[in-house]
This record gives sequence, structure tokens and C-alpha cells, in this order.
Amino acid sequence: MGPSVSRTLDQSEVDEIAQETGFSSKQIYRLYNRFAALDKTNVGYLRRHDFLLIPELAINPLGDRIVNEFFKDSQEELNFRQFMRKLARFRKVRPSQSTEFNSRDAKLRFLFGMYDLDMDNKISRNELLGMLQMMVGANITVEQINNIGDRTLAEADLDGDGYISYDDFVKAFDNVDIEQKMSIRFLE
Repeated sequence: MGPSVSRTLDQSEVDEIAQETGFSSKQIYRLYNRFAALDKTNVGYLRRHDFLLIPELAINPLGDRIVNEFFKDSQEELNFRQFMRKLARFRKVRPSQSTEFNSRDAKLRFLFGMYDLDMDNKISRNELLGMLQMMVGANITVEQINNIGDRTLAEADLDGDGYISYDDFVKAFDNVDIEQKMSIRFLE
């Protein structure tokens, strides 16, 4: 399948990943150790089930969708560089250190993809309701979820086609500090 993962990173690879993602060398080494710990079979890549073994993702109602977004464009295996590119979407945006992976657009596309399950570049009412159901679960009635979904769709669907396009989605987030809200503090 894949080559065995080495236990050390080549400095030139670290430098390339740092340049590409904006992570510091120290963060890259720390995240590499986490990657290696998740790669229990030592094959040099992670699969979906490796992520679902992370307790925080396993208990998160959106865990499956988050994992799906990690694997959307990389088949069933994610090597370390791909892993770092995906994590970069959650790195705080600093004006001088923005990369293609952690820009506002990249964060919004990642979030949009969590809703757009059939990858048709639009969010249907059913996709929206499914996400709402996962987020609030049994805390509110189906009727309340339907009402929230219908109101959200009515407000966000700017062209009135019954779907939320990516442009509609971006517009709905105009006044939201997505750069901050979709950021994780990565330790040095």
C-alpha cells in the first residue's frame, strides 16, 4: 500500500511544509508525532477509521462530517503533507502568514463542504436539516428543526432557487469572523 513512515522528518521537508502551511518547525514536529501516533500500523498514511479513533472526534456529532472533509480530495489515505494541509485550515490567520490553506475562502469552503454532502456545490434543504439535526440532536423537535432550516434557507438563498450556493453561503458569513471561529491554537 504505502511506504513505511520514517520516525524522523527531513529538514527540507519541514521547511517546505512550513512555507506551504504557515506552521512553525516546532509545530510541524509536534504534529508529526501526533500523526505517527495515529498511524498505528506504521504505513505512512492515515485512513478514516484512524481519525474516528480520536475520542474528541468519535463523540462529536459532527465528527463524521469533519473526517469526510479531511478525505474529500485525497481518496482513502492521507499522508503527512496532506494531513498538514488539512490542519492548516484551522490555523489562525495572520495577515502576513495567510496561505492558500488557511485563507478565509479555504475555511469557508471547508465549512461549506461539511453541509454539501453530495458535492453538487449547493446545500439542499435536506442537507441543511441533516446538519441541524446533528448539531442539536434531541434537544428540539423535528418541527422546530424544520422551521429553523426553512428560515435559514429563506434568508441565505439569495437567488431563490431553493438551494444555498457557495456564493450565498459566503454572503451569509459576511459579518462572521470565520478566521477566528475556525481556528485552533496549535502549541509551539
